[in-house]
Amino acid sequence: MSRRVSLFLLLFGVWSWVIWITFARNLWASSQSWAPDGSATSFFVVHLLLTIVSFVLGTIIGVLGWRGLRARRRAATPAP
Repeated sequence: MSRRVSLFLLLFGVWSWVIWITFARNLWASSQSWAPDGSATSFFVVHLLLTIVSFVLGTIIGVLGWRGLRARRRAATPAP
C-alpha cells in the first residue's frame, strides 16, 4: 500500500471518530431520542446502532492506514 493511501486511510479513521463523537453527543441531547417517560425511542436506537457501526468501521480503516504506514517505514529502514 502506498504512503498516500495509508495516510488517507489513517486520516479517514480519525475524521470518522471526530464526526461520530459529535453526532453521538447531539443524538444524546436531542428531544427526539427520548420518550416522555425517559425511555429511548426507536429513533435513538437506530441512530445509536449506526454510530456504533461507524465507530467500528472507522477504527478498522484507521488501523489499516496505521499498519500501512508502519510497514512502509519498516521496509525503508535498512537491516543492521
